[in-house]
Amino acid sequence: MRCMVIVKATRDSEAGTLPSEKLLADMGRFNEELMKAGILLAADGLKPSSAGKRVRFEGSKRSVVDGPFAETKELVAGFWLWQVRSMDEAVEWVRRCPNPFEQGESVIEIRPLYEAEDFGAELSPELRQSEERMRAELASKTH
Repeated sequence: MRCMVIVKATRDSEAGTLPSEKLLADMGRFNEELMKAGILLAADGLKPSSAGKRVRFEGSKRSVVDGPFAETKELVAGFWLWQVRSMDEAVEWVRRCPNPFEQGESVIEIRPLYEAEDFGAELSPELRQSEERMRAELASKTH
C-alpha cells in the first residue's frame, strides 16, 4: 500500500522558521531508516504558503489566488510517500518519527493513495495500460 504521510503546517512553518541543526539531523536519521527498510519513495518539505498560489476552478473558468492562505491547520508543511504493507505499519513508523516541530503541537496525517484496482471497471484496459506506461516512464527518469 502506498500512502502519503503529511506534516501539517504550524504558525512557525508558515512564518518560514527553519528547523534546527539537531532536528535536521534527527529527521535525516529517520529518513535513512525508512530508506533502509524499503519504505521511503519520496520526501520533501514545503515552503510557506506565502510562496505559493492556488488555482480555483469554477466550470471552465480559472482564477489564481496568491498565498499566504489563512487556515494554517489545513496547510501542508512537508510530506513523505511510503510503500508499506498496511495502515498499521504506517502508524508505527509515524510513532517513531521525530517531532517535526520543536515547539508546540505537531500533526502528521496518513492518507492511502488510490491504486489502479480501486477504480474497478471505470479504469478500462486501455486506460490501465496508459497509466502503467506513464508510471514506467516516470520510474525510468527518476532512477
